[in-house]
Amino acid sequence: MPEPTGTTHAGRRAAPSAEPDAEQLATGLTTVVGRLVRRLRSMSAGDRLTPTQRSVLARLDLEGPATTAALARAEYVRPQSMRLTLGALESQGLVERAPDPADGRKSVMSLTESGAATLAEVRAAKHDWLARAMAAELDGAERRTVAEAIELIDRLTGH
Repeated sequence: MPEPTGTTHAGRRAAPSAEPDAEQLATGLTTVVGRLVRRLRSMSAGDRLTPTQRSVLARLDLEGPATTAALARAEYVRPQSMRLTLGALESQGLVERAPDPADGRKSVMSLTESGAATLAEVRAAKHDWLARAMAAELDGAERRTVAEAIELIDRLTGH
């Protein structure tokens, strides 16, 4: 039986014969990256953390202590929503509150050791799933293609 057009014997898409335009690539890349991000999110921390909670932990890890207002602005949520998120993280012992050295009326939130360990677990789960998936689903040539794509995407992002 003939194979459907555009697929290989393994069911994978064959390389397109015509050069795709930038609009087609933008649509395809946006779709596939969105699916990858959703899949990576589902691989980490089970039901313990929401995506917003994971994002706040990562931000505190990367940028250091911050006020509720600063975190709300950075995460594009209302301060009330951020207070709820931080309250949940604080009740789990993942973040801690301390007086703001610049303004004692405010407090800053920072990552605890437990928060850093949880964040490391989240990152490891994502990394491990992706590495296993690539090892199982892609042959050497395809992994080289992914490596080349990473360089190109990195260039697109200005790095």
